[in-house]
Amino acid sequence: MSGLPQVTGQRLVRALLKYGFIESRQKGSHVLLVHKEQKERRATVPIHGNRDLKPGTLHAILKGAGVSSEELRDWL
Repeated sequence: MSGLPQVTGQRLVRALLKYGFIESRQKGSHVLLVHKEQKERRATVPIHGNRDLKPGTLHAILKGAGVSSEELRDWL
């Protein structure tokens, strides 16, 4: 079993916004989020309807945002 939850892009954006990230900008279907206090923590999240993010994509987003899979599970 993977350590990553199944999550859509929109649900991930809502979770990150709730825990200290702000929306910097959006271009097409991709939202760029930046942490309020630690500007080096960034995440670009694709929002493609109701489709779940692929595990590799989710892992890369979480790595850039400095968020562990356990933290994400708690936030969801």
